[in-house]
Amino acid sequence: MSSTRRRAPGTVRRHTARPLPTTLWLPALDQPDAVPAPGAVLPAWAIEQIRTEFTHRPDQPPASLLKISIRDTGPDMDARTPVVTHGNGTPSRLSMLLAELHPDVLPTPTDDLTGGAVSEMPGAMEEGWSGFFHRAHRLLPGDGLLLLATRQRRDDDTGLTDPLGSLIACARTAGFRYLQHIIVAHAHPAGDQLVAAPPADASPGVTHSDLIVLSAIHHA
Repeated sequence: MSSTRRRAPGTVRRHTARPLPTTLWLPALDQPDAVPAPGAVLPAWAIEQIRTEFTHRPDQPPASLLKISIRDTGPDMDARTPVVTHGNGTPSRLSMLLAELHPDVLPTPTDDLTGGAVSEMPGAMEEGWSGFFHRAHRLLPGDGLLLLATRQRRDDDTGLTDPLGSLIACARTAGFRYLQHIIVAHAHPAGDQLVAAPPADASPGVTHSDLIVLSAIHHA
């Protein structure tokens, strides 16, 4: 006799959400400089790995990558945002954008990510994180990728701040789909162990950066 349990009429089967993939990136054994440059979030080797894995084209070198560094979210933030191209030449078509978010500007769980001006300046005209995500969504084509490089922050008053949940929720509101979480370890291999090598400007105990991969959704 089968031991399969039958559902009673009218009951609803619960579907467990599948966890999104999390990947760990480590520097190569012979990587001479495994930590980010001062003021940066990602080390150079991680940016090259992004180019290799996300812009790879058959029988061609990795495409150039556009990186912006967000250091504040005040009015006219775009005019103060540095832009750097990694690779040879400027991308002919913007299909991927890497945004490094400085830890000092990351939202806390109590922050209002809408910027407080939704009713007056909807969508891309909003200030703060909400406006940034809407503008990035307009720049990218359907299935274009927005990569967010962030790092946790530890403060005496608020403790450890992990911005990922707030940022992903804000990105979804602007029309992005959350695809993947990559952990970029600030460490180097030593025998069968990993030795932490955090950036000088990282908060105490923070030995990795987070890379969030988002895909732009455009409805026909």
